[in-house]
Amino acid sequence: MSDTSVKKIDSTHSPKGKLGQKYLASGKSLSMRLWENEQPTEDKQPTSRDYETVGYVINGRAELHIEGQMILLEPGSSWVVPKGANHAYKILESFTAVEATSPPAQVHGRDEN
Repeated sequence: MSDTSVKKIDSTHSPKGKLGQKYLASGKSLSMRLWENEQPTEDKQPTSRDYETVGYVINGRAELHIEGQMILLEPGSSWVVPKGANHAYKILESFTAVEATSPPAQVHGRDEN
């Protein structure tokens, strides 16, 4: 039998992760999170994750440094960070974006390292 459950998540009540992310809807193989009004940052050390990320910028600007490239993220931009890719974000101005991760980033603390 297929799963027919339906979920609605109100982000005003969503839990927050240690890095500032707000957890949104999550299924078995995909989850969403919101980065809201993230403030400018200094250069961070690159990291890699054991999940794929796709994102969409709502407001602000950031640089995505990934595998020797720099991609400017601005409102309306979307991006992909493949599983295992070495990357870092540099927030340039107050930044709001939504991301989807597969498998879900929050399972087993994948996005808290």
